[in-house]
Amino acid sequence: MPENMTWEAIPEALLTDCAQLVKANSIEGNKKENLTVIYTPADNLKKTGDMAVGQVSFHSDKRVKRVHIAKRENPIVNRLNKTKIEKEVDHEQERVDRIKKETALRRAAAAERQKAEMELARQREAEKAARSYDSLFSGEGVEDDGTTPRKTGRELEEDFM
Repeated sequence: MPENMTWEAIPEALLTDCAQLVKANSIEGNKKENLTVIYTPADNLKKTGDMAVGQVSFHSDKRVKRVHIAKRENPIVNRLNKTKIEKEVDHEQERVDRIKKETALRRAAAAERQKAEMELARQREAEKAARSYDSLFSGEGVEDDGTTPRKTGRELEEDFM
């Protein structure tokens, strides 16, 4: 499934193909007509110790979807069996890896967002300092090196004339 697709948005044609394959691979389901295939995310499955082998329940019935199959369609099953590739898959490890990857992406986005907010706060602080009158009479920009003695008021009056 593509990364931006949810399990509820699976196309109807793909669901039909999957349901036909499930029906064909089930001993009991292959013999029956009018079969309903149920699908849900793995975290919605509920299995307790007192349940029989193969029996499951669901945490939320709202997250359960159903696909009705009237009869087996051999062209679909044959087409899918021709492209069949068997490989060992550790579904739990793939799920853990996917969750780690998504978490890393979220953290990176949060760090980028926080960095942008800090930069914006610095810019606002600089603009605020530029508009502030606090540093107007601080003595910056006055050419006084501090080594020349300051004249008193009387000395200034005498030098005036």
